[in-house]
Amino acid sequence: MVVDVVIAVVVVVLMLTAVVAGLSVRVVQQFQQGVVFRFGRVRDEVRGPGLVALIPVADKLRRVNVQIVTLPIPAQEGITRDNVTVRVDAVVYFRVEDPVKAIINVQDYNFAISQVAQTSLRSIIGKSELDDLLANREPINQGLELMIDSPALGWGIEIDRVEIKDVALPESMKRSMSRQAEAERERRARIITADGEYQASARLSEAAAVMSATPAALQLRLLQTVVEVAAEKNSTLVLPFPVELLRFLDSAAETHRRAAGEAAGAAEDQAAGAAQGAGEPAGVPGAGAGTPPVSGAEAHELPPLEEVLESLPLDVPPAPPLDPPDEGSADVPAESSDGSEGGRGAAG
Repeated sequence: MVVDVVIAVVVVVLMLTAVVAGLSVRVVQQFQQGVVFRFGRVRDEVRGPGLVALIPVADKLRRVNVQIVTLPIPAQEGITRDNVTVRVDAVVYFRVEDPVKAIINVQDYNFAISQVAQTSLRSIIGKSELDDLLANREPINQGLELMIDSPALGWGIEIDRVEIKDVALPESMKRSMSRQAEAERERRARIITADGEYQASARLSEAAAVMSATPAALQLRLLQTVVEVAAEKNSTLVLPFPVELLRFLDSAAETHRRAAGEAAGAAEDQAAGAAQGAGEPAGVPGAGAGTPPVSGAEAHELPPLEEVLESLPLDVPPAPPLDPPDEGSADVPAESSDGSEGGRGAAG
């Protein structure tokens, strides 16, 4: 009877010991650190990984993950400094540096870091230009990291890095940028083509200088071209026509036109001289003897009437004095020398 009582007491003691041991021992993982609260007051000592002994009922353990946390930032819409509407999303990498501050100073450090990252991303969008967001993201990432890291230091959080993932543009802006890129590629292609033509022209000028020193080289080049064309087994043979021959024919035609013009001018001068020797002006018919001779080239253009009248001789003999009129002829007017006899006859 007594033995049974002793056994029962021993079993109860062992069970109580096991319960107390279970309540006073905790396990902390390798990637965690433990913060102990004793009667609600935090202990300065942070418990590392392994078994942690606690005072039952008095101590309470809070585990904190010290791994690097990947926190995606939702896409934020904003207007850049050059007035372009964009949607930008990013990602933040951070870890807990001080578990006590992360538990005491902020209620939920994950939510707090998320909100700070969103507001900082909106701010950095407004301070940046579109070209920087697309092609020069490294300074923007560094600036965003500094903006998030400033309040996170007081929470015991270390910001490892911040990166912008994607920049969404409106469709109209995408079309404008594609046209700009196409124009830029076309400009580069034209520059490359012009550079190639410049180099080719320099080589061709050197080759022309060599061939001009040796005229037989041009004939050999012509024959080589004919052989290359004939090797294709074509039914049509194309022979190049020398440009120098065209220039020679053009110069000959110009010389012939000049000679014909000079011969026509000489013939007109001879005709004008012959007409002047005969006493008749070679110019406008019907002009007076004092009119200067007009060449055949000037005969097509009549001189003004005033010049013709000034050049005509106006030497008219003076009229004889009139006799005093008779009584019967008082109303007969005086006439010139040509009609004076007729006037006197009419008076008689």
